[in-house]
Amino acid sequence: MAEVDKKKLKLYSFWISSCSFRVRIALNLKALQYQYIPVDLFKGEQLTPEFTEVNPTEYVPALVDGDVVVSDSLAILMYLEDKYPQHPLLPSNLHKRAINYQAANIVSSSIQPLQLFGHKSVKEKFGTHEELSFNRYHIGKGFEALEKLLKDHAGRYATGDEVFLADLFLAPQIYSAIKWCNVDMVQFPLLARLNDAYKGLPSFQDAMPEKQPDAPPSGAS
Repeated sequence: MAEVDKKKLKLYSFWISSCSFRVRIALNLKALQYQYIPVDLFKGEQLTPEFTEVNPTEYVPALVDGDVVVSDSLAILMYLEDKYPQHPLLPSNLHKRAINYQAANIVSSSIQPLQLFGHKSVKEKFGTHEELSFNRYHIGKGFEALEKLLKDHAGRYATGDEVFLADLFLAPQIYSAIKWCNVDMVQFPLLARLNDAYKGLPSFQDAMPEKQPDAPPSGAS
């Protein structure tokens, strides 16, 4: 892993990690300078003593801010929100806050764990084709729930005309669904529209997996 600059915020990240993607967006939105420290999950660098000393749970992302170490993407986002209030990630309206929390939870609890871990046993037992079908099914269920949740709250972005927490969870998940699972977004018109809006935001585009320093030249895994 890269040499650490002790003066900057440090983000231990992996280019393809959607959890890391969320945090990169937040750091960009808040205009926070940080050192990107790659942790190659494919090579098992998350299991090395160097990284487990930073994050014993052996996952990315992990954020280091001086003497403070925070792991888990939601915890990192809430820490950044509390310490660095520029460009708030949560609206002041309590109802809209609740919608943001719900959208984030659908992605992080109902879609991502199944996509990441459930598919491994499916692939081992039934092969790659069934793995892809498994992923599409659970992504589709989650996307249907998100369409229903956001239909009365979305504006230009997920919960209005400003970018908030829900958008930070949606953008990486939609990217992953399209890029790796070939999900047809025609059946999810609201999410497809939001995805188009994210393409116009430098803070989102600069956080894209293929733009990270540890991404393969081709952007392929």
